[in-house]
Amino acid sequence: MNRQEIIENCEKDLSYVFDNKDLLISALTHSSSAETHLASNERMEFLGDAVLGYVICDMLYQIFPENNEGDLTKVKSAVVSRDCCYRIAEKLNLEQYLITGRGFGKHQRFPASLLSNAVEAVIAAIYLDGGMNAARKFIKKNFKPEIENLSTDIGAENYKSLLQHLGQKHFNIIPKYLLLDEKGPDHCKCFKMEVAIGPKHFTAAWGNTKKEAEQHAAENAICQLEGKEPPYSAGDDF
Repeated sequence: MNRQEIIENCEKDLSYVFDNKDLLISALTHSSSAETHLASNERMEFLGDAVLGYVICDMLYQIFPENNEGDLTKVKSAVVSRDCCYRIAEKLNLEQYLITGRGFGKHQRFPASLLSNAVEAVIAAIYLDGGMNAARKFIKKNFKPEIENLSTDIGAENYKSLLQHLGQKHFNIIPKYLLLDEKGPDHCKCFKMEVAIGPKHFTAAWGNTKKEAEQHAAENAICQLEGKEPPYSAGDDF
C-alpha cells in the first residue's frame, strides 16, 4: 500500500480521522524503516504508554468503586499488558499498516511486542492530534471489553480482600485458608477449603480450583460474620 492507502484504510479501522496525517504515519513507522532513530514511533510509544495507563486507571476507579488498590492494580496490569495490546492490534489490523524496513519479510509475522508497541504509538498520535478526550474515547472503545472480561475475577478476588480487611479490623489476625479435601482425577479435580481466623473456623466450600474454593470459603466466612447463612455447602456432593 502507498502512503495514502495506509492512511485511509487505517483511519477506517481506528474509527478516527487525523487532522495531521503525519502523526499517524509516524505512529506506524518502525525504527527499521525510519531515516533517523527519532523519526520512528518509539517516542510515541513512550507517550502512548503513559496516556493509556492514566485513562485505564481513571476507568477502573470509576467502574469499581468498592475495590481496593490491590484489586485495581491487578486489573490495570492485565489490561495494559503486552498480550492485551497485541489483541487490540490484531482487532485494528495494525499489522497491515506498519511501515517496516528490509529486515522484515513480506509475509513475515510481526512479533507481539512490535504490534503492542504500535498500539501505544497510535494512542499517542490520537492524543497529539485530538487531545485527551479523543484518546480517552479511543481507549474506552477498544479496551473496555478487556476490562469487562476481567470484572468477574476482580469481583471474586474482592471476597478474600474484604475478609482480610475484616479479620485484621475485628480480630487483628490475617485469615488462613486450609485445604480439607480434594477429589476427582488429576485433570478434573475439585477442592474443599476452609477459612480460619484465629481459633474460629467457618463453613468450608468446594471449588473447581483451589483459588475458586478459597473465594467461596471467604464468601461463606463473610456471610457468617454478618449473621447470614453461608451460600456454599461444605457437603461432599459438589
